[in-house]
Amino acid sequence: MSMLPRDRAPYSAIIDRPALKLPDGARVVIWSIVNLEVWDIARPMARQVIPAPTGQALLPDVPNWSWHEYGMRVGVWRFFDLYRRLGIKPTLSINARVCEDYERVAQEALKAGWEFMGHAYEQGPIHKIENQREMIHRTMDILEKFTGQRPKGWLGPGLTQTLETPDLLAEAGVKYIGDWVWDDEPCEIATENGPLVTLPYTVEHNDIPMMAVANHESGYWLDRFKDSLDRLHEEGANRAKILAVAVHPYISGQPHRIKYLEAVYEYAASLTGVVFWNGEQILDWYEAARSDG
Repeated sequence: MSMLPRDRAPYSAIIDRPALKLPDGARVVIWSIVNLEVWDIARPMARQVIPAPTGQALLPDVPNWSWHEYGMRVGVWRFFDLYRRLGIKPTLSINARVCEDYERVAQEALKAGWEFMGHAYEQGPIHKIENQREMIHRTMDILEKFTGQRPKGWLGPGLTQTLETPDLLAEAGVKYIGDWVWDDEPCEIATENGPLVTLPYTVEHNDIPMMAVANHESGYWLDRFKDSLDRLHEEGANRAKILAVAVHPYISGQPHRIKYLEAVYEYAASLTGVVFWNGEQILDWYEAARSDG
């Protein structure tokens, strides 16, 4: 029987837990996540930058499909350049179908040493998947074959889950998820197949809600990040904090936005006690810290 979210983990106030500490006096982890997706031209697009004329959804939706395609043809290469210059190897939240439809991009990420994280087979809400178990295993198997190792992490498309999703993910070998944006530090939830760790992913620092939904001006991205990092850096003197930066190449890879993403990392690097880890590194640290505690 599927469990409700509260049944998987009782309420826990962060101030009531033992304080987690980062190594070498670090205060904040910046977790960088690049999202790569396949938008099937035969289906409604996952996002729209241009509303349908008179509100009538039309297929094929070439304008919005090609908006996404810009990210894979141009924007993602700005990301590769940025992270190469910074020496950061981000987490790659990737539809497994990217390895088939955009093999050139997936190979570049593999060559750069990015961490691959499952993001379903192709972009679309999990609630619409007829056989969720088959899709999850298919995704994990394709990514394992492509990279040589089974991914440890998972992010649902649009952070979507059904009540049974955590059980199916743990069954497929997933160790951590980003869908539960409920804390500043890793937590653990129960499943029928063992525990899953939830890492602090983001909707507040994700370029889709900020830019594609709320339509903020591009510079606001940097302002919000600075404000958040300043507070977490202060609080990080007493307990570890994690700040996720989640980006999509068709949004943050645009020429009018990329400089603000670059400035995010410039500001983070200007502070002492800030480290740049991927999801697997955060998971390893958390499991070790929990064992020591």
